[in-house]
Amino acid sequence: MLIEERQRKILEYLKEDPHVTVAELAQLLYVSEPTVRRDFTELERRGMITKVYGGAVLSFGAADREIPFLLRENEKSNVKAEIGRRAAKYVSDGMVVMLDGSTSAYHMVPYLAKFKDLIVITSGAKTAVALAEANIRTYCTGGQMRIHSFSYVGDAAASFVKNINADVLFFSCHGLTNEGQMTDRAVEEADLRKVMFSVCKKKILLCDGGKIGKTYFYNMGSVADIDDVISEAPLPTPIEALLKR
Repeated sequence: MLIEERQRKILEYLKEDPHVTVAELAQLLYVSEPTVRRDFTELERRGMITKVYGGAVLSFGAADREIPFLLRENEKSNVKAEIGRRAAKYVSDGMVVMLDGSTSAYHMVPYLAKFKDLIVITSGAKTAVALAEANIRTYCTGGQMRIHSFSYVGDAAASFVKNINADVLFFSCHGLTNEGQMTDRAVEEADLRKVMFSVCKKKILLCDGGKIGKTYFYNMGSVADIDDVISEAPLPTPIEALLKR
């Protein structure tokens, strides 16, 4: 297991059970107790947890805080790569493509490299670098960078996006209710996505199965207002019905 994936799992276990101990985490993760303690030290340095005798607790507000991009980018990477491959069916040579700053959009980059004369706009700093490394003509929205997600947000980012005419947007969200409501916990990123919706002809949600049935506090819109949801998991019947309308 990669270090980033292990640390992400530690945060998830702490969210589920604040009293989980070092010894229990070592068993759950199949690693030694010293390894867990080193992970605690790194997570505490990042402000995600506070170490206590025998274990750790999430720092104030961390239960509702995003897990950092560096810990999320390898989460379900095979699943997200497959979702990215399937999403590429909406792309053709010469298109203007928009990607949000999600790890799901980041995993699309290898599948965009085969197309000719693409222009890609993204709000993700790491995604922009990956696109440039793939020799794809890339524009980054700019704006204020959010520390945990490496995504640009704010008025400057929105102003840039409003001047674009894009063929297709690929984006993600933190949770998708069984009734088709897209929800998130990062208000500024969700608001930028709403601006992206207004300038893109097609809107495609990239959603791994772990997000389905989850609800977060900020509504981002309904599946009824987008063109497709791509997931490795079966979609609930109400969502399928909305997409067929």
